[in-house]
Amino acid sequence: MTAAAFQKISHTIPSDAGIYKYYDEAGTLLYVGKAKSLRKRVSSYFVKNHDNYKTRKLVEHIHHIEFTIVDSEQDAFLLENSLIKQFRPKYNISLKDDKTYPYIVIKHESFPRVFFTRNVIKDGSDYLGPFTSVGRVREILDVIKYNIPLRTCNLNLTEENIRKGKFKVCLEYHLGNCKGPCEGLQTQEDYREGLQQVKNVLKGNLTPVVNLFKEQMQEHVAKMEFEKAEIMRKKIESLETYSAKSTIVNTRMGNVDVFSIISEGNHAYVNYLRILNGTIADTKTVTLEKQLEESDEEVLAYAIAYLREAFKSITNEIVVPLPLEYPESNVTVTVPKGGDKKKLLDLSEKNVNYFKEELYRKKILHLEGKSDMEKKQVLYQLQADLELPVLPEHIECFDNSNFQGSYPVAACVVFKDGTASKKDYRHFNIKTVEGINDFASMKEIVYRRYSRLLAEQQPLPQLVIIDGGKGQLGAAMESIRALDLIGSMTVVGLAKNEEEIFFPGDSESIKLPYHSESLKLIRRVRDEVHRFGITFHRQKRSKGTFKNELESIKGIGQNTATQLLKTFRSVAKIKLLSQEDLTKEVGAAKAKLIWAHFHNDTATQ
Repeated sequence: MTAAAFQKISHTIPSDAGIYKYYDEAGTLLYVGKAKSLRKRVSSYFVKNHDNYKTRKLVEHIHHIEFTIVDSEQDAFLLENSLIKQFRPKYNISLKDDKTYPYIVIKHESFPRVFFTRNVIKDGSDYLGPFTSVGRVREILDVIKYNIPLRTCNLNLTEENIRKGKFKVCLEYHLGNCKGPCEGLQTQEDYREGLQQVKNVLKGNLTPVVNLFKEQMQEHVAKMEFEKAEIMRKKIESLETYSAKSTIVNTRMGNVDVFSIISEGNHAYVNYLRILNGTIADTKTVTLEKQLEESDEEVLAYAIAYLREAFKSITNEIVVPLPLEYPESNVTVTVPKGGDKKKLLDLSEKNVNYFKEELYRKKILHLEGKSDMEKKQVLYQLQADLELPVLPEHIECFDNSNFQGSYPVAACVVFKDGTASKKDYRHFNIKTVEGINDFASMKEIVYRRYSRLLAEQQPLPQLVIIDGGKGQLGAAMESIRALDLIGSMTVVGLAKNEEEIFFPGDSESIKLPYHSESLKLIRRVRDEVHRFGITFHRQKRSKGTFKNELESIKGIGQNTATQLLKTFRSVAKIKLLSQEDLTKEVGAAKAKLIWAHFHNDTATQ
């Protein structure tokens, strides 16, 4: 749909809250979105030029639009998530999670059995979970079996069958794992009491179970039934040991959901910690593929909705690393600055980082498992796809890295014969550039890298990849020209989000087939330079090596500077804040120092 065609229908679009659906000419659903004002949101797709390649393609393919008006933003949010999950439109966030999760089921029957299952059947049974780990489920079932006598047989224990004496107790009864309901040795009421204790264990609420066992132990002691009392003591010890194995944060915290996110290029990774009664009950990390430059806030909100639904969460507080408009009215969003909730958030971030690194490690192991011939074939394909004059047996890739608009560093990775050559990797501290200037930084590191190789008479790469768009590529080419290396190697730019490849001077980009081996190799090189650069950056930050303009202010330390940068993203934005805004974030005394520094004033009104 062209902008002109859209203008003819724009007045018909409602201004209410709701969801909109974009369809192509064949009637295929391309995209589902939500909006506070449908007219304002939909118009934004047609009244401006989009830098994002996928957004431009989406707009080109829109043939007609449908709307659904809802009563509130919360309804729009829930409907959007439901439609995305149902139809999986091409241009919506794609969540890579197709696992079937295990549950513990309490069957709807006389003297209900309790067991592991992956199949949820609407038969009146209670399904508790889901759980992310089968091992965790089996551990819980072992705890239940040892502490709470329940039947495990498949007998049809109807009242009539029991009364007729059709069954005899089995070995489980003689071992003390069952109280013999099959012979009428246990009442329904007593059995239901055991089931209630099972539910308490599954919810992480062990205190009522332990207290009940302590009461029973004292009753046995009072009756001088010391063997039975010893059995109860061992059960109490078992439950306390099980509880100690869980990570207990604060039993007064209650139930809370904790989420963290890492976003890199087209992908994001979200970790979920489920906290029940102050104990970490479960954890899950998912991968999401972004399509239209969605913000971290949008991706995180979508992942939270998915995970809370998948794990049947009804907690009314979520802990997240960034301010979020989460439209469930009964849910409180907390961005902690310290305390137990901040520790939980830090733990969640450790989990999501580990997950991402594991994915990367598995990818590397898979790719390095290729034979030399297979690697050579990929290089030949890359040569053909990019029309390179020689086979790219030596590839180098550069990337700049900074933290919230501060602390610039850079990295270079080297691949030889399709394999990472880690001994040739290089880190760069930016030396000649003041502040954040990605173009000037790229110019500096490319010049330093190849002037060094020339001076040491080292071989040059056949292909150089600059992670960035035309601006970064142009800056790199200035150094290539200054070193008189034009024609000595091919230099291309890789747009960060769209995976478009630019050649110097070309107005149009190249898009390699998405699943082609050559693009997979380029992605691998790009992912490696991101990983290598970010790892270096974190090491520098953790050692306190970095200094920025905020830390140069007398009375302002690294913690305050980092806190401000996390909240406001860059020093440039902090300079624009009022003293009142600064006070809300860091307190009156520090706000006065910062505001005075940026406004060349020693006193404030």
